Amino acid sequence: MRQATGRDSDSTTPRRGRAWRLRTRLILILMLLLGLASIVIGVVSYGAMNATLTNQLGSQLTEASDRATNFSGVRPGDAGDVPQGAPNPLNAPGQAAGTLNARIDDGRFLAGGILDTGGSVVNLTDSDREALKNLEPGSPATKVDLSKGKYLVVSDVDHTGQVVVTGLPLKNVQRTLNILVAIMVGVSVAALLLVGLLGSVAVRRTMKPLERVSAVATSVSRLDLESGQLPGASRVARRDAHQDTEVGAVGHALNRMLDNVGAALTARQKSEDRMREFIANASHELRTPLAAIRGYSDLLKWTEDFTPNGEKSLARIDSQSQRMSGLVEDLLLLARLDEGRPPEKEAVDLTELVVENVSDLQVAAPDHEWELALPEEPVTIRADRRQIQQVLLNLLSNARKHTDPGTRVSTGLYASANHRDAILRVADDGPGIDPEFQDKIFARFARADQARSGEVGTSGLGLPIVKAIVEAHAGTVSFTSRPGNTEFEVRLPLLLEAEDSDENDTTTSGMGPSPED
Repeated sequence: MRQATGRDSDSTTPRRGRAWRLRTRLILILMLLLGLASIVIGVVSYGAMNATLTNQLGSQLTEASDRATNFSGVRPGDAGDVPQGAPNPLNAPGQAAGTLNARIDDGRFLAGGILDTGGSVVNLTDSDREALKNLEPGSPATKVDLSKGKYLVVSDVDHTGQVVVTGLPLKNVQRTLNILVAIMVGVSVAALLLVGLLGSVAVRRTMKPLERVSAVATSVSRLDLESGQLPGASRVARRDAHQDTEVGAVGHALNRMLDNVGAALTARQKSEDRMREFIANASHELRTPLAAIRGYSDLLKWTEDFTPNGEKSLARIDSQSQRMSGLVEDLLLLARLDEGRPPEKEAVDLTELVVENVSDLQVAAPDHEWELALPEEPVTIRADRRQIQQVLLNLLSNARKHTDPGTRVSTGLYASANHRDAILRVADDGPGIDPEFQDKIFARFARADQARSGEVGTSGLGLPIVKAIVEAHAGTVSFTSRPGNTEFEVRLPLLLEAEDSDENDTTTSGMGPSPED
């Protein structure tokens, strides 16, 4: 009969990382694809530019090599020890700044160097000369690391039979490629940022219909379906329910599902209404024959002499007719509450009611220990006195019937901290409620006889009546249960001083003038 706190919590379930929203994933996928495309374009562009520049440099190298090998004149001031008839290739006309030339004969470096921008010759280091000596004449152009940087060089034999090496620097090619890489990276980053921004806006606008459909589904999931119908606003708007689009198909399917759910709820509500009407009518019709049975039973008991077995049977008839009458009255009360009839409210001293009912149960069940905790000031509520008394009786009787003799039953009455609610607690130290029964504790005709160890059967209407009466008075009822501690808590609005004053004024004005007047 109690609601175990934390029983259904997911504290034992491992927490997973928060999933990314679809909008975020779409934008990331879009940026990833653009990034991959930028990388592919960059690699292809780099390779194509490198090949183009290298081919251009190769053509320039071929021309420079032809000028060097075909040069046959001798100019004053030639560098190096050039044999007779073997001109210095650096003196060939048309050689540009940065051009490398060297003349090698039988492994001996005869002459060579690099032309600077002023036309002067920069001598080669020994390591540069050794690298040039190892070149095979007639082989394709080769990239060589020299002291002045990387060079594309080619080795040929001139008309003298000597080897002439010609080279051009690769720094211009590399500088152009570096500029290309910087431009590609900058453009790609800017494009990614722009696509991320524009894509976010576009995806957000595109996802709006899906978000509206999701909002409808979320709102429906939070509805209290016990009312028996779905609100008319819980539907996907027509603009989001066109079957021509994917989102529209989802919205249309959701609307159809909600229509089916609404029809099922309406049918269930009608069935429940017919059932309640039948129970109310049947209960009402049963009151007369039950009263007749009890009347004739009392008449026989007072006017006729019976054997011991006859007296026992007559007592059994009387007890069962009383039990049946109580069940009929409970059903009639539930029927009235289901119809939404407002309670006949008046100022009720809840403290007095609690004392009276606990005292009655103390006499009726002396085998239980009854404890009572009351505030110093009276607790007054505005309620139907008979219905609130039935709430108290049902809670106290429930604790008595479903616990063993010797169980301590504690009843406490308090005012909430904000002085807006009266709080009634009924607790016992019995064995508690089976956790499997706690979810249906307030269901009608639900019985916990297997969950607790009492011997007296119940109708399964006591706690549903408590819940119905408390909710009809704008209150709440809750419970907790574990072995050794079962507690029900009822909260009802306190009678505020202003309401009490208005009620007294109304009562006084209706009494008319006193005799002394």
